[in-house]
Amino acid sequence: MNTMNDKQELIVPPSLPSLFFSFLRLGSVSFGGAAIVAYVRKMVVEEKKWLPEKTFFSGMTLCQIIPGAIVMQLSAYVGLKTRGIPGAMVSFIGYGFPAFLFMIVLSILYKINHDLPAVISGFKGLQIIVIAIIASATLSIGKSYLKNWKDIIIAIFAAILYGLRINPVYVIVFTAIAGIILYYKDPLEQMETLSEDKSFSIKNFVPLLSFLLILFISLLFLHPRLFELSILMAKFDLFAFGGGFTSVPLMLHEIVTVHSWMDEATFMNGIAMGQITPGPVVITATFVGYMLYGILGGIIATISVFTPSFLIVTVIEPYFNIIRKSFYVSKALKGIFSSFTGFLFTTTILFALNIPWDIPRVLLVIAAFIALLYKVQIYWVVPIGAIISILIF
Repeated sequence: MNTMNDKQELIVPPSLPSLFFSFLRLGSVSFGGAAIVAYVRKMVVEEKKWLPEKTFFSGMTLCQIIPGAIVMQLSAYVGLKTRGIPGAMVSFIGYGFPAFLFMIVLSILYKINHDLPAVISGFKGLQIIVIAIIASATLSIGKSYLKNWKDIIIAIFAAILYGLRINPVYVIVFTAIAGIILYYKDPLEQMETLSEDKSFSIKNFVPLLSFLLILFISLLFLHPRLFELSILMAKFDLFAFGGGFTSVPLMLHEIVTVHSWMDEATFMNGIAMGQITPGPVVITATFVGYMLYGILGGIIATISVFTPSFLIVTVIEPYFNIIRKSFYVSKALKGIFSSFTGFLFTTTILFALNIPWDIPRVLLVIAAFIALLYKVQIYWVVPIGAIISILIF
């Protein structure tokens, strides 16, 4: 379907305030990660009639392949297709703001109360719940991406390298190369042609790029450590292929192992809080930023961890047909996707090694894993696990 047909099917182009508040309301109740895509579709296609069905699903395809939190990117895509760059910005900010606000409040409460016995007991249990969540994500991603022996070899390769504490960025590069080699003789998958929009112009980005450039230069000179935090958070987003969970191994490596900004237990607590807030798990970046540099750190970390994926979806969208049909890009991405199961498997093991296991903890992690396996929503599993932990520990 071409852009002209898309525009003919567009019934009511939204105003910028309408985009912002619609995605703000959706972001306030977006528990469940990528599962919220169905609700985005219902709002955009069926209720508001902002986009035709095929255009919406074109955006879904784009957001699943490029790095970043899928639903955050999808909100930017909807805004982009309806109101250009300003629409993409207000939709993106509207959807992400509730998660940021929730996490800031939780981070403040955590910093004040984390030494209280009840809080300590609750987070002991939440660390176990996090292990069940990561294990469940490992299984889910494995089912999606491991289809043959080549996929499994790359996953094992990634798991071993990450277990040896090799920088995940290097492992991703290695698995991309492995994908090109192993899948070289495999035929390219048949892909539906997406709707194209050649209206993109760099001049539309001048105000946004100018603001970001000024922000980063100011941080470099005024607060070098905040600048370092900002660059690191941006890197997490650039390697978050397939959704937020794939960024967790890289965050763990850089925040805990390389920079020693916090221990694994505290980082796991941040992941747990990220699960009881609406929005993507990478909102844990807000927790990290706040724990290091207060509210300003939380704001900078949040902006930085979402900016790359916003720029990617808005810049690549008009040319995505060409990029995704590239032979080498296709094979490299397949290798990267196969590696995620290995990353998450090793992360599960690393987290588990930090737990003083006993019978109650084993029973709790098994119960949480089974609940997630049977599609019980995370926003039920996490608080119930915390309550049980307070009673037991």
